[in-house]
Amino acid sequence: MAALLGIDIGTTGTKTILLDPDGGRIVASAVAEYPLHTPRPGWTEQDPVDWWNAVVETIRAVLDKSQVDPADVKGIGLSGQMHGSVFLDAGGNVIRRALLWNDQRTGAQCEWITRAAGKELLEHEICNPILTGFQAPKILWLRDEEPANFDRVRHVLLPKDYIRWRLTGEWAGEVSDAAGTALLNVPARDWSTALLEKLGLPLNWFPKVHESPEVSGHVTPAVAELTGLRAGTPVVGGAGDCAAGAVGCGIVRPGLVWASTGTSGVIFASADEPRTDEHLRTHTFCHAVPGKWHVMGVMLSAGGSLRWFRDALSSAEKSVAGYTGQDPYEIICAEAAQAPAGCEGLVFLPYLTGERCPYPDPAARGAFLNISLRHDRRHFARAVLEGVAYGLRDSFTIFRQSGVPIEEVRASGGGARSPVWRQIQADVFGLPLSTINIEEGPALGVALLAGVGAGIWESVESACDQVIRTVSVTEPNPDNMAIYEDYYNDIFQTGWLCLRMEYQRAAELVEQYAQ
Repeated sequence: MAALLGIDIGTTGTKTILLDPDGGRIVASAVAEYPLHTPRPGWTEQDPVDWWNAVVETIRAVLDKSQVDPADVKGIGLSGQMHGSVFLDAGGNVIRRALLWNDQRTGAQCEWITRAAGKELLEHEICNPILTGFQAPKILWLRDEEPANFDRVRHVLLPKDYIRWRLTGEWAGEVSDAAGTALLNVPARDWSTALLEKLGLPLNWFPKVHESPEVSGHVTPAVAELTGLRAGTPVVGGAGDCAAGAVGCGIVRPGLVWASTGTSGVIFASADEPRTDEHLRTHTFCHAVPGKWHVMGVMLSAGGSLRWFRDALSSAEKSVAGYTGQDPYEIICAEAAQAPAGCEGLVFLPYLTGERCPYPDPAARGAFLNISLRHDRRHFARAVLEGVAYGLRDSFTIFRQSGVPIEEVRASGGGARSPVWRQIQADVFGLPLSTINIEEGPALGVALLAGVGAGIWESVESACDQVIRTVSVTEPNPDNMAIYEDYYNDIFQTGWLCLRMEYQRAAELVEQYAQ
């Protein structure tokens, strides 16, 4: 039996799946978690070696569970959290912990790059604003704040590309993930030599970029012995987690839009050409489909907001879940279903770790607005679900203004698994929300890319057509749509505008008194 391996290096853990390409069936899957380090407020880091250990563990696990002959694994696809910076010395040794996508320390570097690059270069080559999460300002932060470490740098990789190097010994990347560094010429699908020159960064620090289904290397004999894989197994370019997740939902043609509520929230639309919002409120990146692009809006705390609510404010629900065996999220969503649409005026701003789209503001923070004596736990739970949906709607609003076609919206992540949250999203978006037959996200997407690279399918589109299908549709409730329209327009959209100066002052105070 032929099989395909998909590996996703996430923020909380690595997930590895083994896919049967003939039946479109997940044969085995495994997850290994690792710590997230927050040495100061707004800073997030991880040790790349932890990712590698998790990859080895999960590969061994899926091969053991499936009892698949390693010779039958025809290809490997890699996905990973985007934007992170892995700094390596000349020997390939990790210099320091990687700075992650939601790290907010680089505000000064973002301003410097924006001035140095100029509006024309950013608009026509980079196609994106310079944001704190992106890789480029992280490199300059290392230059400014840790010059001894900067002097040792000879390679800068994205998270999944570090894993590729460990698997294959190749310094290689691919276009969808590289587009999120703010160093790629997105229309040309290669590094922006003009920007690298302006920033004083050498081109040879950055790996050759491939198209996502293109073979970029092969498993080495040493790694084969370590993992149980066959030496020489091809590893394709893969994709950043957003593009990989979109492929895993079949978002490979214009008109198809993906709404994802993982730790972060993503609204993703496929495009045949680079589409750039004139105000750079959304992102324009290379797609994992060769010669295609995508438009994307990202909020930093989507499922992360619900996780915060669970961990910080839902000890009773966690206790009940422990006794009954239920998922605490199911209990929270059941409580939320008891509150009315609009929560009688209670509105949650989901900016727990700053925000990206449409407000690139690292100082933004979460808030509950309009709390009254009538509000109880049910209202607060529902307000979190509604606040995330409002935040995702911001991207739909910009897509409509930019003329991006929206024919079908497919949901994934926690917001797709909960019927309550699916209905809230459909009502807030004012659009039907579809779910699909497989919920493996980025790991599935890169397994499909591996199948294209191995010659099992002739294109990414044909792979998706064979494996992915719609299984349910949630229609919006017209009464709730009207309620959410008013709260979104009159309260949610003005929340950040009213509080942005207070956010900045609060950030200054936090920095002043940080221990």
